Amino acid sequence: MDLNALRHGNFAKLGEAVTDWEQMTRKLAALQKDAEDNLKAKADKANWAGINATVSREFIARTAAEFADAHTQADSIVKILSDTRGELIGFRMQLNDAIARAEKQNLSVVDTGDGTFAVMGNTRPDWASDPGGKTGVTDQKVVEAFRDEIQGVLTKAARSDDSAAKVLTLLVNQAKYGFADASYANRGEAADAVAAAEKLAKMAKHPAGMSLDDIADFNRMMAKYHDDSLFGEQFATRLGAKGTLQLWTEMAHAHAGARGAELAAMKNMQTNLGLTLATASFSDSDAMRDWKSGLIAERNKNFRASDAFSPVGALGSQVISSLLRQGQFDTEFLDDYREKLFKADKAAGDSGTHDLWVKGYDGLDLDFGDDNGRDPLKGLFGALSHNPEAAVHAFASKSDLDHMLGTTKFTDRGASLGHALESAVTGVAAGDATTMAPPHSATQVKIMANIMSAVAQPGSGAALVTKGLGESFGDMAASYMPEISQALEGPDSETVFLSNSQDPGGLEATDVIRFLSATAADPAGRAGIIFGENIYTGNLLQAHLSDPSIFDGEDKQVLADIGRNAGYIEGIVGHSVANTEVAKSVNGEQEYNDALKAKGDYAKTWVNIGLTFVEVPERLGGAAMGGVLGGSGGVVAGAAVDRLLETQELHGSKDRALYYSSKDLFQMRDSVSQQTQWSVDDALARNKVDLPSDGIKDAVRVAVNDGWKDGDYALNRSKGSYE
Repeated sequence: MDLNALRHGNFAKLGEAVTDWEQMTRKLAALQKDAEDNLKAKADKANWAGINATVSREFIARTAAEFADAHTQADSIVKILSDTRGELIGFRMQLNDAIARAEKQNLSVVDTGDGTFAVMGNTRPDWASDPGGKTGVTDQKVVEAFRDEIQGVLTKAARSDDSAAKVLTLLVNQAKYGFADASYANRGEAADAVAAAEKLAKMAKHPAGMSLDDIADFNRMMAKYHDDSLFGEQFATRLGAKGTLQLWTEMAHAHAGARGAELAAMKNMQTNLGLTLATASFSDSDAMRDWKSGLIAERNKNFRASDAFSPVGALGSQVISSLLRQGQFDTEFLDDYREKLFKADKAAGDSGTHDLWVKGYDGLDLDFGDDNGRDPLKGLFGALSHNPEAAVHAFASKSDLDHMLGTTKFTDRGASLGHALESAVTGVAAGDATTMAPPHSATQVKIMANIMSAVAQPGSGAALVTKGLGESFGDMAASYMPEISQALEGPDSETVFLSNSQDPGGLEATDVIRFLSATAADPAGRAGIIFGENIYTGNLLQAHLSDPSIFDGEDKQVLADIGRNAGYIEGIVGHSVANTEVAKSVNGEQEYNDALKAKGDYAKTWVNIGLTFVEVPERLGGAAMGGVLGGSGGVVAGAAVDRLLETQELHGSKDRALYYSSKDLFQMRDSVSQQTQWSVDDALARNKVDLPSDGIKDAVRVAVNDGWKDGDYALNRSKGSYE
């Protein structure tokens, strides 16, 4: 920073730039709101089909997101510019004050060019005859003190100016097209993030020298910045693709067999590193694009620690996937990586995947958790579970889906695959309890139909439930209650069984029945079905009773239809359990109780995020009602969840076992009937609907009983249809 540039600089232009950006930010805020409240909201509610249901909807969603990112980036820019301008003006005031004080000490401060300056004593001839006043002889310590003070001001000004230019450039370069979502309150925040990335990347280049204290510092800094896009991009690109993989290889080797505090530190490091790289993957800077392509290019390389005895370490893909388990990675990156990994896995065949990954490069335990990280597909599935869009891309091919399901017979990847499939068919990322679930696209329904078909196959299909997939299948069934109901009830049932699915009739009834039957054998899967049915029933009742015009018929009829469907679905489940060997096990009862309790809190989030979808058709006022049912509808469904936990647990094989005889089956049937009637009572009371109490209760009871019997009949018939 030149002395004269700071001393005489005119910051009016910078002030004008700040004002312009402030105006731009306000305009972008309005555009963002309009895009979200109008453009995207209307697209979400639109009942599109064909290419509009996929390409157009996705384009509009991305466009709305770009407006949000544009506003965020503009807001960060204006804050950085404004903060930098304020700092530079402050430094100019400090500089002028120092120069003024120097002049009072008979010193001159002179800009000598190229960023240098001089502090020197005044030597005017008339001062020499005034020994008691001004003098040409100056105390060198005074000169040095002013020089150091002024140099300090110039250094801080230069740092402010340089760092502002650096972070603004990095911010703009995050997105090759469009805008970055990095948000900063001032220049210092952005500069600190970049400086932290530089420091940690330098540490990570020499992992062998990192002590446990160093790792603790590393974790603290990573935990602070792992969601910061500038930090992530700078850390990853400074370390490089190969350096990133080598870092984790060295850590896995150096801390093999870690216990206690050391194990906790390594788990934290794996999580923080994964979250940081996930954030970084969304950067579209040239350096980050090279990092992503470079990482994938290293997938077949042998990575070993520098001091490892064995020449065999781990495949690059194993190291990559061990860092993909946490956080949401960029869709394009996951698509590229998944395509190559799927191709290799399929080439080995269903039964060959274990030998391909686990028995080959097995020199390292890469996952400081419950796994060893040797099957890279498990880490990839973890990444897909956090990115529904990438998960849909992964399983849209029936060939790929069938292969991955087939491999679960020979591997232990079933549970991780199940989580990825949940993400694909529901559109909700694993662990996300806040984002409203989107309508099912036609592609998602097709994936769900293919999953059901695979499970429905005689012989091997039902065995998939025992490979770690049962709980996920139950969760998927809960999400697809509208499509399941329409499949079971047949054509023209959409006026009762409301849905915002793009293909509500896309499931095949026989596959649905066999899928529900197989999933019911898993306690957690069964709990998911039961909770999903009750939530959907509660939401349906609220929708119809809050607006009777939805169904052109009598209230009694629509309530009976809903009751019959509840009995039908739970009849399939109840009779399936009664007809299996697990039905004779007292342990099975306890497992179900435990699963029901564990699933209860999770099921409550389904009510909040709309995982069992109900939508009032637009022609019947759906747009005015807000589309997807929430609010008061959730109250009825939430009450149903609470009652399930309170009243439907099984208490002792001699007391309330529902598995041993036809009498116990009738008990389960009566439980379904009671649950449904309670939900009817809730919905009637909430909407102040005055209907004959005895008549409604009788109609619902009869309907549930009929549905229960129909479920048993359909179950037996569906088995015969495959034989």
